[in-house]
Amino acid sequence: MEHRVWRWIAATFLLATVLDAHAVPLDAGDVDIHIVSDERGPLTEYPVVDRPHLQRAYIAALPDERYRIRVTNRSNRRIGLVIAVDGRNILNGRRSELAPDEAMYVLGPHESAEYAGWRTARDRVARFYFTDAAHAYAEAWGDRSAMGVIAVAVFREKAHKPPAYRPHRPPEARRRGFLGRPGTGFGEETSSPSRRVHFEPRRHPDLRVFLKYEWRETLCRRGILPCGDHRARNRFWPDDDDGDFAPYPWELN
Repeated sequence: MEHRVWRWIAATFLLATVLDAHAVPLDAGDVDIHIVSDERGPLTEYPVVDRPHLQRAYIAALPDERYRIRVTNRSNRRIGLVIAVDGRNILNGRRSELAPDEAMYVLGPHESAEYAGWRTARDRVARFYFTDAAHAYAEAWGDRSAMGVIAVAVFREKAHKPPAYRPHRPPEARRRGFLGRPGTGFGEETSSPSRRVHFEPRRHPDLRVFLKYEWRETLCRRGILPCGDHRARNRFWPDDDDGDFAPYPWELN
């Protein structure tokens, strides 16, 4: 059965000759993946695991914040991207295992693209935004198995000459403008042109990136973010003059 995939159309499409480098594994610096907030720009990552083929990091989320997943392909070959948010494939909403037979985006050589939402049509997506888990898109499927995780699996193409296709310059995309566990909501629709291409991924990904987003308060509590005043406090020398008198016992509850 033919494996059908989608490819994001950016404002400029760059086509480079794909050489026999298909057989060469991707280097650690060949693919950059970042989460970009509409308001704050690229979000700071707090790495937990940073290996050539596996990366895990935390990012701090803010309620109702719109975001995009930015991927840059620095290699001279096409790559396939299986992208899952809260465990659901962002192209078809199905449960994702980051497998090569899933729907995926294809990114051209030396190309960068931003994936801003759940794809609802060939030219539309519903925006990603941080919300509480109860209102997340994955919750609509009754699936909390990977809540709060943005995952990207990067696949090289199989080692054969890909079919020729004509460069295409699409119309410019139009853009419109919690305390529990976070999730990603199914937001307002916005323009996002795409077209289908042929791409046969290799059996195993060259790189897997997992970005766990949590509310800032949670990351502060876990000590992942350096939040607040962490100076040692002297219980015999308070920093303020409050509490000059002994409180009533019932005020302590």
